[in-house]
Amino acid sequence: MSSNPTRDRVNTQDESEHKRLPPWLRVKFNNNRAYHEVGALMQDQSIHTVCQEALCPNRGECWGAGTATYLLLGDVCTRACKFCDVKHGKPGPLDWEEPERIAQSVKAMKLEHAVVTSVNRDERRDGGAPIFAMLIRRIRQLQPGCSVEVLIPDFKGSLEALKIVMDARPDILNHNLETIPGLFKTIQPQSSYQASRSTLVNAKKLNADALTKSGLMVGLGETLDEIKETMQEIQSWDVDILTIGQYLQPSKNHLAVERFYPPEEFEELKEYGLELGFKWVESAALVRSSYHAAEQVRALRARPRTKAGAAEAATGTDRS
Repeated sequence: MSSNPTRDRVNTQDESEHKRLPPWLRVKFNNNRAYHEVGALMQDQSIHTVCQEALCPNRGECWGAGTATYLLLGDVCTRACKFCDVKHGKPGPLDWEEPERIAQSVKAMKLEHAVVTSVNRDERRDGGAPIFAMLIRRIRQLQPGCSVEVLIPDFKGSLEALKIVMDARPDILNHNLETIPGLFKTIQPQSSYQASRSTLVNAKKLNADALTKSGLMVGLGETLDEIKETMQEIQSWDVDILTIGQYLQPSKNHLAVERFYPPEEFEELKEYGLELGFKWVESAALVRSSYHAAEQVRALRARPRTKAGAAEAATGTDRS
């Protein structure tokens, strides 16, 4: 699953579990009218969101503001990452009507920024990339001016699949590295660090004008220095935006939290990321990949654009 790694049940834990969380992780759920209206729209349109599937602690806030992160390619993932609460197993066939339903939802909500993620579809050679491209183009048709952010899988490192998505010219191409190299195979054994690296490097080469983005979770046994070293590596790939959030255990069957990072350490990581040269860093305990995504694209849209075309930029593309 390539959506935000910090899958949690902060709002559904029993009271005793909730009390064991540090104060900065105790979320008061925003159960407002807009939240229910967005939820009803999703259910009526048979649309999946990562907000629901991953039980994101920010969904009350985001839905209350009329925003959501759509989950594309169904709701069953072909991988079984040890941190993720999204269902895994053998998915059904792709639903080619899904892009139309989601685009119509974007129009109905009058979104200015749409975030779309997906499960992994490793049974397909293209990983479901054509549906991402269809959705990006359809959103542009139905909701002109709406920026589009896609949080994609690694497509098993397929340059061809990535190119299908990049040719549709998303405003932000997001792929989460998730963790430090030393823990990569422990938490996501079916994924490849090299495939994730190539995804981010090649995205920028295929479209130099696109903003690229990645995310890390903390609290799985890494050290602060190891996080900083990983941040250095991500920045060397010309990634523009970085998100850092606390891992929270979805259930007893998932990896346990080794450590809760205090707010001051998240602030330290934010300052360090900006010093490294990231254009935007979101770093806090409850930060998720799509948190404040609209603000990011609005703030960075005005940055100078290169004149290199996608075809020209593809020359020398990283195939490692």
